Amino acid sequence: MSLFDWFANRRKSVPNSQERPEREIADGLWNKCEACGALSYTKDLRANQMVCLECGHHIRVYSDDRIEQLIDPNTWVPLNEGLHATDPLKFRDRKKYSDRLREFQEKTGHLDAVETGTGKLENLPVALGVMEFQFIGGSMGSVVGEKLTRLIEHATRERLPAIVVCASGGARMQEGMLSLMQMAKISGALERHREARLLYIPILTHPTTGGVTASFAMLGDIIIAEPKATVAFTGGRVIEQTLREKLPENYQTSEYSFAHGFVDLIVPRTQLKKTLGQLISLHQPQPFLAGSEFSALEASDSHALPPQTHAVKLSP
Repeated sequence: MSLFDWFANRRKSVPNSQERPEREIADGLWNKCEACGALSYTKDLRANQMVCLECGHHIRVYSDDRIEQLIDPNTWVPLNEGLHATDPLKFRDRKKYSDRLREFQEKTGHLDAVETGTGKLENLPVALGVMEFQFIGGSMGSVVGEKLTRLIEHATRERLPAIVVCASGGARMQEGMLSLMQMAKISGALERHREARLLYIPILTHPTTGGVTASFAMLGDIIIAEPKATVAFTGGRVIEQTLREKLPENYQTSEYSFAHGFVDLIVPRTQLKKTLGQLISLHQPQPFLAGSEFSALEASDSHALPPQTHAVKLSP
């Protein structure tokens, strides 16, 4: 064999680099931040509660993740799981509303756009509602309103603090007036909860808009928002076209809302559970005083009640 033949055979035995199959990266192994473009190992990102390790951007998470992040392990008890929407208006745009509901139920594994239940947060009992943005943009229909109302009424009966994680595009147009009625229904339940001297904390995540913002998202005793979340009622372009004015750059963000007094705290997701635990422990309900006991104390001394003690009469 000549030297030329040896080199020719050698070249044949070496595979062409263009023909080599590219090494595949397992789907979901890495995550690219939409804010800064940094690549993060998904396992590390999940350990940091889906907050970018480079820039602190809060990547959207859904109801199951929220419950896992906030509720102590093995303490979650769901409420009213079987409620699902009907189609009383026989609404149809590009497809029937009933078909759209079925499509999203199969896609998300949820019957509607909110999960509710009770559990322990930092070993403190709470009633928690978490909106599911994957389900028709977290829109508020009759099921969302009913489940949140029942959750708050349960919290009132059991004297629990109530927390609602908001993530919604607003009222669900496919249910018309029935969706708008939920604003008043939830607000009424919250008023009875407030009369019982119990704590309610809404958490505004990206986005919190429309009828949700105009009702229970802004009725909290302490309103918390995640950094750079969109908090709005009407879209910015609609406002600009109506007023014919340019809006500030950070308008409709949680930071703008905080600066103008609409939000009490901006808390990063990684510190949210600890912060909620501190707030709830500071606002534990005081023991109930029966009417006769309260009257006796009041008659003996108008200052006999210790600080932060309230006579509470629960609604039936």
